[in-house]
Amino acid sequence: MGKNALPTDASGFVLLSDFVPHIIQEIRYHSAYNFIGERINGYEQPVALLTREAARALKAVSIELGVMGYMIKVFDAYRPVTALKQFIFWGIEDTDIRMKPYFYPDLEKQELFAKGYIAKQSSHSRGSAVDLTLLSMHTGKELDMGTPFDLFSPLSHPDCPDVSPEQYENRMLLQRVMVRNGFAPLDCEWWHFVLQDEPYPDTYFTFPVNASMLSGI
Repeated sequence: MGKNALPTDASGFVLLSDFVPHIIQEIRYHSAYNFIGERINGYEQPVALLTREAARALKAVSIELGVMGYMIKVFDAYRPVTALKQFIFWGIEDTDIRMKPYFYPDLEKQELFAKGYIAKQSSHSRGSAVDLTLLSMHTGKELDMGTPFDLFSPLSHPDCPDVSPEQYENRMLLQRVMVRNGFAPLDCEWWHFVLQDEPYPDTYFTFPVNASMLSGI
């Protein structure tokens, strides 16, 4: 199925909030609060889209975490290829570094690609990757993971020894539950996971992040 999928065909995708009704969403690339500093191309609505298989797996994650007193908060899910093109242009041609103090304070922007923080072909564009964190149902606050989302730094590596024991355990809690439900972690970002048995391993989709692209809407 993956090899024959059309990059413009959103029929295998769903609105994540339909599968996980209580999910918290803060779609950063629909806002200006991201490493570029403006809304990213292709993010027409602040919603999370995922393949049906990834959404189903994330629902199982949400149920398991709910029993433990936690909720999931999603920062990014499906990311169209148009966004990646903007990232690449920004990295090579654009001289704007206004968000450097917040997202890559110790790196030059060109290093973000070489060190693997920004990919020229992203698993997000295959539709089964998600960036997320945990919230406490008791306090309503995010768990302390040691760094914010999208901080491009060795401190964001899941196994970084320079975070506190509590921060490390929070990362491992998220990772354990995600892995148990079929997701694989990334070695340089504690927030990033990809469905291991993804349905479209060879297809990078181009349709925008917009619920109207989905079947039946």
